[in-house]
Amino acid sequence: MSLENGSDLSEDTPEIPYVNLRHTIDDHKEYSRRIKTTISPTLGELLKWVGEPRYKDDSDHVIELGIHTRKPVIAYPFVLSFHNLTYSVKIDQKMSFLPVNCFGQNQSSGLDHKILLNGVSGGAKEGEIMAVLGASGSGKSTLIDALADRISRDSLKGLVLLNGEVLESKLLKVISAYVMQEDLLFPMLTVKETLMFSAEFRLPRSLSRSKKKDRVEVLIDQLGLRNAANTVIGDEGHRGVSGGERRRVSIGIDIIHDPIILFLDEPTSGLDSTSAFMVVKVLQTIARSGSIVIMSIHQPSSRILNLLDRLIFLSRGQTVFSGKPSDLPEFFSEFRNPIPDNENRTEFALDFIREREESPEGTQDLVNFHKSWQDERNSLIASHQPAKMSLNNAISASISKGKLVSGGTNDDPNPTSVPKYANPFWLEVYVIGRRSLLNSRRTPELFGIRLGAIIVTGTILATMFWHLDQSPKGAQERLGFFAFAMSTMFYTCAEAIPTFLQERYIFLRETAYNAYRRSSYVLSHALISIPSLIILSITFAAITFWSVGLAGGLQGFLYYFAFIMASFWAGHSFVTFLSGVVTHVMLGFTVVVAILAYFMLFSGFFITRDRIPSYWIWFHYISLVKYPFEGVLHNEFSEPSKCFVRGVQMFDNTPLDAFPDSMKLSLLKSMGDVLGRNLTGNSCLTTGLDILQQQGITDLSKLNCLWITIAWGFLFRFLFYVTLMFGSKNKRK
Repeated sequence: MSLENGSDLSEDTPEIPYVNLRHTIDDHKEYSRRIKTTISPTLGELLKWVGEPRYKDDSDHVIELGIHTRKPVIAYPFVLSFHNLTYSVKIDQKMSFLPVNCFGQNQSSGLDHKILLNGVSGGAKEGEIMAVLGASGSGKSTLIDALADRISRDSLKGLVLLNGEVLESKLLKVISAYVMQEDLLFPMLTVKETLMFSAEFRLPRSLSRSKKKDRVEVLIDQLGLRNAANTVIGDEGHRGVSGGERRRVSIGIDIIHDPIILFLDEPTSGLDSTSAFMVVKVLQTIARSGSIVIMSIHQPSSRILNLLDRLIFLSRGQTVFSGKPSDLPEFFSEFRNPIPDNENRTEFALDFIREREESPEGTQDLVNFHKSWQDERNSLIASHQPAKMSLNNAISASISKGKLVSGGTNDDPNPTSVPKYANPFWLEVYVIGRRSLLNSRRTPELFGIRLGAIIVTGTILATMFWHLDQSPKGAQERLGFFAFAMSTMFYTCAEAIPTFLQERYIFLRETAYNAYRRSSYVLSHALISIPSLIILSITFAAITFWSVGLAGGLQGFLYYFAFIMASFWAGHSFVTFLSGVVTHVMLGFTVVVAILAYFMLFSGFFITRDRIPSYWIWFHYISLVKYPFEGVLHNEFSEPSKCFVRGVQMFDNTPLDAFPDSMKLSLLKSMGDVLGRNLTGNSCLTTGLDILQQQGITDLSKLNCLWITIAWGFLFRFLFYVTLMFGSKNKRK
């Protein structure tokens, strides 16, 4: 089995050469035509409905796709089977709350492992919904993750087969979708916008924008979201769609490309009975259109139970029942615990299993009975008829019916391959950037607060250091101004920490099944940050440059602006990188503030380079504040004609400062006689170059400082990309 997980550093778009219709496509089309009246149409076939009159009333509807109420006969069914799935995790003996026997050993299987799945087998067919049930901690979500390849193949034992062939990770990502339990959506996008962006990610470039819009319109009707189409998703601070509508949107963004297999982790969790029923009704529609739907569910109502085709009950990672819902009464009757006539079958089963779990005997007798019961009735796996087609040809036939649109082969009479990504790199960058800008434009207060902070800080600095003179004190005050200004650029970048952390799980969901490349996200994230950084930089530079009285004229201003911009760029990139490493907002702020404080300490302002101990000098060279700080000092003090200490000013800030000027001039003349120079009250004793020398700023030029600062930004963007590659595998170990 392949261990591919989509996390290689190389993000080329290799194709999966598995589909070949050269000898079978004509037969598929003819057979599909003859059975078309008994099969629910795919999402692609529904496109012909676009443009027809909508419902007369304004209520939400879920489109009924089946022509007949009976379950359709599928031409070439997909059969997903799994055999003896076993998965365990290491546990910390010190932190374990499991019972301990008299020998001091943990009573779980193995001294340091907890088994989450123990020999689970079963299967699901195209056109059906298979539901996994059980109490909390029974292994429902673990089984879904195992089938969806969200558990490392090194840790998971057993086989997952599709049409009798091992299901590889790379192929599964292309033909399937996974809907998480949490609704991970951008709060300020509308329902239609959310689905449209998903269409632009998952549908191929060969499909025109108008066809993508038509597909979204059909999907909105299929999901029963017509009334909420132009409503924002919403969050705690913004009113939006209801919980049931939000859940259906979460499903919609993952089925926009009409996948063959759909996994869902408790899609009805937290919903009222009506909303939960509508969600499962949508899933039934998806299954009937030619998909395998596998979901976990906590406790379905009787209405929902009637929509399910197969059930698997788990207890502490073991199967206690698998079969059709109609088999439940017979199963428990043969176990000598018949289900009362007026009681919900699943509620009775779950309550009975819970009671057995809490009893000293446990559920092992129920597990053993289920095995023998399945043997007598022929197990679910054995009862499946062999697939009429190989997996390769079955996928080709499915594509020819309009499914799996991300393959981009619907218009091709001879589809031969399905690409890893639906769109080219540059288009992904564009779509990601457009979505981020749209989401940001609807929350202008976030940028407004940051701009306001820059304006307030710049105004305070401008009025505090108003028109500094060319004196020893003026030179010292310039050093303080530059140190504070450059550190401010970095500290104001800390607001970027929540930006990625809020998008983190959306990013994980979208990249887990190849919606776009990680490199596309990193580049787009960098590009869309530049306009705001330019506005912040030019605002701060314009407020402070002339107010403080900095040198250099227009050229000096442009260099000053460039260093501020480079500082923002490096700081924003650094904080973005840390947000990919640290997963908690408060912890992220703590780490950023601490590291920036160290950067400031070793920048060369508080202690010059030649005074830093040799064992700390390395920190001086990796300080982000060092290079823009030295750069603006070069910009201010590199003019040789500028003098900052003249004549008697050399006695400022010394005990001789209180003496009369005449005495200072006499002392100055005497010093000149000793040195062989004519020193007067107007003699220049310290130039800007002397100040640079005193600060130890001699090893780099102004331009070198600028390029190094910019290079730091690119380095941290690359490191951010690396963290996404290795830190977002979205798999259990």
